[in-house]
Amino acid sequence: MNSAMSSPDTHHDDSTPVPAAGAEHPPRPQRSARDEAPQFVLPLVVRIEKAEPPARTDALETAARAVLVLLSDERALGEGEWAGAVRDWQDARIRKVVRRARGAEWRKAGTLPGVTVHGDAAEVRVFPPVPLDGWPKELAKLQVSGTDLDDPEPVAPAPDGIAVLWLNPDLEMSAGKAMAQAGHAAQLAWWELTGAERTAWRDSGFRLAVRTAPRERWARLSGSGLPVVRDAGFTEIAPGSATVVSDHPALRARL
Repeated sequence: MNSAMSSPDTHHDDSTPVPAAGAEHPPRPQRSARDEAPQFVLPLVVRIEKAEPPARTDALETAARAVLVLLSDERALGEGEWAGAVRDWQDARIRKVVRRARGAEWRKAGTLPGVTVHGDAAEVRVFPPVPLDGWPKELAKLQVSGTDLDDPEPVAPAPDGIAVLWLNPDLEMSAGKAMAQAGHAAQLAWWELTGAERTAWRDSGFRLAVRTAPRERWARLSGSGLPVVRDAGFTEIAPGSATVVSDHPALRARL
């Protein structure tokens, strides 16, 4: 593992989810196989300019949508040019790393194969998975420190009828950590949807909201049967911590 990956500024959302039947690239069910497989990581880069950083919630929502855009991209499916890397990544531990860039760094990152997703003001570029020790030099030098974003205005309640990724109210996470966790929550929901449900979500532009759950609702949400992200505990929080619940309307309807 290279020094950039072992840095404390690197955030992993490494967990062992149970895939839905028919998932495009379901992870291997055997824990030992997942651990022994070559390890890959999904890189995400958020644009943070000094003068105009994005709002925290906007960045979290944009990162979650970026993961879905990558998973549904035709290059990541079937025999697409990214499909092999996506399969390798999902066969092992599901890791995501969020780094920041500005100015020339952001422009250089944009020259690599990937997709840039825009929020209200946030911009996040997602790249096909890379080996843990095989980062492109344009991304390997980017840092995660500096992603301590905030919301300058109160965040409005989530609109009715859309997917909501509920953050654990009892955990404090940096913006980079929370972006990775939100992306993983979106991925867990994606795995459990049917083909028709995925198409409808994609056609909506992957409408979703990221909100902190009210403390009085968290226990009920996390025990409801909806997908729950549990972190491996490499950074910031204790191993096994439940970080996000994926509350997609189609999944809630099945409870």
